[in-house]
Amino acid sequence: MAASSTPTATVLLLVLLACGGATAQVFPRPLFPRAPWNFTFPNGPGDAAGASGAGTGATGGGGGGPSVPAMFVFGDSLTDNGNNNDLTSLAKANYLPYGIDFAGGPTGRFSNGYTMVDAIAELLGLPLLPSNNEASNADSDAGALHGVNYASAAAGILDNTGQNFVGRIPFNQQIKNFQTTLNQIKGKIGASKLASSLGRSIFYVGMGSNDYLNNYLMPNYNTRNEYNGDQYSTLLVQHYTKQLTSLYNLGARRFVIAGVGSMACIPNMRARNPTNMCSPDVDELIAPFNGKVKGMVDTLNANLPRAKLIYIDNFEMISEVLRSPWNYGFSVVDRGCCGIGRNRGVITCLPFLRPCPNRNTYIFWDAFHPTERVNVLLGKAAYSGGTDLAYPMNIQQLAAWQP
Repeated sequence: MAASSTPTATVLLLVLLACGGATAQVFPRPLFPRAPWNFTFPNGPGDAAGASGAGTGATGGGGGGPSVPAMFVFGDSLTDNGNNNDLTSLAKANYLPYGIDFAGGPTGRFSNGYTMVDAIAELLGLPLLPSNNEASNADSDAGALHGVNYASAAAGILDNTGQNFVGRIPFNQQIKNFQTTLNQIKGKIGASKLASSLGRSIFYVGMGSNDYLNNYLMPNYNTRNEYNGDQYSTLLVQHYTKQLTSLYNLGARRFVIAGVGSMACIPNMRARNPTNMCSPDVDELIAPFNGKVKGMVDTLNANLPRAKLIYIDNFEMISEVLRSPWNYGFSVVDRGCCGIGRNRGVITCLPFLRPCPNRNTYIFWDAFHPTERVNVLLGKAAYSGGTDLAYPMNIQQLAAWQP
């Protein structure tokens, strides 16, 4: 472990220092001037997961069993739960202190405990989903019947995104992996039962962060010379639309599309600013993409029969926590709990690095990712929040939706 961490640290340092390209600027106060939501966001430190990874403590369907048959997850490091573990990849988190507050210890989650989709799964009444690795290697396919997580750290909408990290599973390949799962399940339960189950299952998709951080903003990519910000966001959404349509053609009907969260104030961005401030230029790139993704949701809802897509405004959700951290029990907003360098954000959390002891007070776990407490807050907001953050309905309503 120690021998392999040295080249990992070196490459990560080069990647993290290079990944911005945007000039850091000082935000006027208040940092996020938009007024808070009308009580649709979970409030207070009681909305956190327990230190042992006990999760949300809630189940779907009023405690009467799962409210959906399954959930299938596609995404990047925000939702990866171990799919990169067996890859030759620099994007891994299957070592301590990752998972320090998770009941099973390190699993490959880029968190001290739960991810956002772990919280959502619990709220739906589902067990925590296996990674595609776990589902594929299991002696039986029983675990896959409740869903599978295909997310991969460093993955993007575009196949070449994240190549600096070597191994990763782009969205197109994640869809192919899902198709393999379908073939396995079909042999167990039959085509008719499978189609019915898929039509009532949740498909969570959260892509796009790496297409900016580990593609457009990387100096060793030519992307920025080929497209301006508006052209690039259009390109991404064109690919995204085709990919989601592919999932629809495979039987998906209930989609949760997560927008890209605000990245201006993550510890890595602050670390590269001489005055320790946020970098609004990064969020100015993200905003058009999120707007077009929300428009894509409307278009696909109009054009895909018997399908319902919802948009989760992760940008506003994380902005709300940063805007009023004290309302949610947070006191440390400007640095990671685990990492190296300024703001613990120059190099992300390395093996056996000692994290902060008071993790529940931190918004950020490492250079890029939220703590478990934030993940659980976001999961609850996506599950039961109002239309100001879950459009045109929330996940709880999507689970009960009748076409």
